[in-house]
Amino acid sequence: MGTGPAVLAFDVGGTDIKAALFDDAGRVLGLSRTPTPLEPGRTAASVTRRLGELSRELRARFPEVEPVAAGVVVPGIVDAERGVGVFASNLGWADAPIRALASREIGLPVAFDHDVRAASWAEHRLGAARAFDDVVVLVIGTGIAGSLILDGRPHTAGGYAGEIGHSPVADSPRCACGAMGCLEAIASAGAIARHYAERSGRPVDGAREVLALAADGDAEASAVWSEALDALAFSIAQLTAVLAPRAVVIGGGLSRAGDGLFGPLRERLDARLSFHRRPELVPAELGEDAGLLGAALIARELDGDTAADDPDVTGDADAEAAG
Repeated sequence: MGTGPAVLAFDVGGTDIKAALFDDAGRVLGLSRTPTPLEPGRTAASVTRRLGELSRELRARFPEVEPVAAGVVVPGIVDAERGVGVFASNLGWADAPIRALASREIGLPVAFDHDVRAASWAEHRLGAARAFDDVVVLVIGTGIAGSLILDGRPHTAGGYAGEIGHSPVADSPRCACGAMGCLEAIASAGAIARHYAERSGRPVDGAREVLALAADGDAEASAVWSEALDALAFSIAQLTAVLAPRAVVIGGGLSRAGDGLFGPLRERLDARLSFHRRPELVPAELGEDAGLLGAALIARELDGDTAADDPDVTGDADAEAAG
């Protein structure tokens, strides 16, 4: 990651929390995964309390490293400017002042952002998107998450920008969000595996198995895979017409399908575009720790005045954190 101030980094997920200390040479120290404490009605407070515990554990293990800030990234709708977790269904909070709570527990200024946006920033600074100032990053896994970097800066719109997985495509089934026609309901890795199992009556171990079956001539697998590619190409074509990104970086487990994904996706995208500038379609480079790297980067870039703008969070704060 290069030289810079020592920082703590935390990537909070619905299942576990990744934590690490980055020293001033950019080395990763004490990388760990621990279960996310999910307490109904108290998750924001319990999660940030756990971040404080992990911070103290890391600093005790590496007393020679003195972090000056911490980066915390979480899923859901995130208003990074206000330091608020607007909504996260898998964490059970709404309008939670995560940055203020985390700063209180950790005892350091905290940079706060969305996990995929932080991962995309890491790809922009260190990985597959570093050559581009206008980039769309898609992470295709159980769902489809997205992030926009325009003119070299994240475009957030108060945390609502980049919800590409919930952009409408034709003939898509009902999404888990409740809407009809969402991209992730047809083209996410989870949807691909689920649709194949529903059509064939045979469960599979993920979307890449569906791709392998399609390559072997399985008609149902070929149909499911083709529909997913068509939907992805449609959404990327829309993004291309509106934003004209230089590149679309694709991460998540499905990106490891290689030419089985990128080749036919390029062909379908090219067929949908006319005069438009074609974006490069490239696989993400940083893997599953991209979010943690992004958390470290935003901590290093933290404006010293940001934490001072947060409301004073006193007492238990569980009611406020739970929303």
